[in-house]
Amino acid sequence: MKKTTIILATVAVCTTSLAQTGNMSEYDLNQPFGFCTQSSRTTNTPYDITGGGCYTYPVPESLEANTVVLQSNGTDMKGTIQNAIKNGNNKVIILDGSKGDFIVSSNVGVTASNKTMIGINNARICTQWHMTQEIKNALNAAGVPSMSTSGDGGTLPNGQYVAEEAEYNTRKIIMQLTGDNNEGYRNSGVLSLSGCQNIIIRNITFIGPGSVDVGGSDLISSTNGAKNIWVDHCAFQDGMDGNFDITQRADFHTVSWCTFSYSSNSYMHQNTNLIGSSDSEATGYLNTTFAFNWWGTGCKARMPMARVGKIHMLNNYYSTTTGGNCINPRKNSEFLIEGNYIDTGVKSFYSQSGATAVTWKTNNYIAEGSIPDSKGSTVTVPYSYTVTAYANVPSAVKKYAGATLKFNEGSSVDPPAGTSGAITWAFDTGAAGQTAMVTSTINSGIKATSVTLGSDLAYDGKQTVNGLTETKIQDRTLNFPSTGAASSNAITFNIDIAEGYKFLATDVSVTAT
Repeated sequence: MKKTTIILATVAVCTTSLAQTGNMSEYDLNQPFGFCTQSSRTTNTPYDITGGGCYTYPVPESLEANTVVLQSNGTDMKGTIQNAIKNGNNKVIILDGSKGDFIVSSNVGVTASNKTMIGINNARICTQWHMTQEIKNALNAAGVPSMSTSGDGGTLPNGQYVAEEAEYNTRKIIMQLTGDNNEGYRNSGVLSLSGCQNIIIRNITFIGPGSVDVGGSDLISSTNGAKNIWVDHCAFQDGMDGNFDITQRADFHTVSWCTFSYSSNSYMHQNTNLIGSSDSEATGYLNTTFAFNWWGTGCKARMPMARVGKIHMLNNYYSTTTGGNCINPRKNSEFLIEGNYIDTGVKSFYSQSGATAVTWKTNNYIAEGSIPDSKGSTVTVPYSYTVTAYANVPSAVKKYAGATLKFNEGSSVDPPAGTSGAITWAFDTGAAGQTAMVTSTINSGIKATSVTLGSDLAYDGKQTVNGLTETKIQDRTLNFPSTGAASSNAITFNIDIAEGYKFLATDVSVTAT
């Protein structure tokens, strides 16, 4: 036995964020990235986007008092969702779909900053009004599909003038059939983000009334300077006007692992993603990252169509066979397009008009066509990223995009205890400055933590155990065996983990002096 006097100064454990396992692509960072993490379109000026403090479920214990869990009661849930968002105490809003869909009569306004919305148990928010076969039959009988979308309008019975012939006749017919002269149905969207900042929306399905040319609402609209928004793992279907539009000086958005589609409920105007509402949009805004998204069934245009902004199209998948001018740079926009997969049947995949610059990288794949020529100077973005090989994009996006995250779901924010695991560091030498890099293989996440010391060790009263931060150990004289580790000298980090998560520990260090 060798007897050595040492001072155990600190035991520090730095953990990464919790990550879901088993239902995420290996290419999914499971954290904000792209333009939502920036404050500049040209220089790397990071913005710490946190939402309400977390973006996974279950929420940390420290946020339970600031978390509200909502379930549907089968009636109009607009007021309930709106009040939950407005409540200053609520930082995290959990939408629990176990009691059915959340039905909303009109747009839920989001003007408060620093909020997270997470869906669990297949949460869906659906508009109350929807297109009917009776309406579609009447529109067809009037010949609306062949009408002009640029002129020949008229004045509606409620006194509103509509410039476009198709929109004018569509609105007039719906008014006649529904008796709704106030046209409240045109507000059939879900979320309107306005002037807010630091918003995270994850794992929610948004279902609209069916697309129709009435100048109506989007499923989500981000306007009026809303910025630093991360929309991740959501599914968008049948938006009335658009599925997700970003306009009016909104800025620094990332849209990742989302799906966009239309069903037979849609009629006209399957224009899914508009960035910038007009050529007069103020310059310098609308900077947006689209990564690992899927434009699929029924999408016809705007995937996206953009003005003004710097748009990064990274590893997206296109399978729509009804699309025209899918990627559509317009006036004053800049596009960086790389690693995307445009599948068989997607013929009219690109058109540009008045863009400042477009960079098509050679690492895109186009099944029926060739990579278009770039325009202007090379477009760059200020953040770091990795391009996934285009060949891997279809399988990853088809499997993992949309509201596919499976958290440890239940009606309570407090999760049941999962499997317990431990990381043990045993001193087998009296050498000074002992350190270790440890990566755990515990296939679940953290519910609680504690530290257990061997019989030769004791705390000095200054330790911080929960969170596995810095723990001070009392000065001790320890006996070390000549070979091997001694359990009496072991420091064990006990981790109680919750189902559906993986705990990754890094930089586990022990310093002996």
